[in-house]
Amino acid sequence: MSLLDDGGPIFAQIAAELANQIADGTVGEGERVASTNELAAFYRVNPATAARSLTVLSEEGLVEKRRGVGMFVAKGARDRLVRARRRRFADRYVRPMVVEAGRLGIGLEELLRLVREELDSAEVTAGGRA
Repeated sequence: MSLLDDGGPIFAQIAAELANQIADGTVGEGERVASTNELAAFYRVNPATAARSLTVLSEEGLVEKRRGVGMFVAKGARDRLVRARRRRFADRYVRPMVVEAGRLGIGLEELLRLVREELDSAEVTAGGRA
């Protein structure tokens, strides 16, 4: 069953899904990742497309090839990935929120209260209690 949507190149979507699995710990450091053929079968794509997704992850230093054995999550991959995503999160979400809060005259305490309320609401929703 394919988990892909039509938002961007298929190889990039597969690479993003594999990166998510590394980031959330589903696939740990040193663990084998799906092969080109396994990815192609799972996502129902051409093996060249699946191979390209692994190439992207390899170029980013997230996976490494072990000759004759397959592709494995590289040492420190999760830490590097999480650090980069946290920086991107701050740039994309936190900084604009702080700038807009300043425009609206929302001070630190009020901003923290609003964030806490959203976190509490998200926890209730995620926990199935909403």
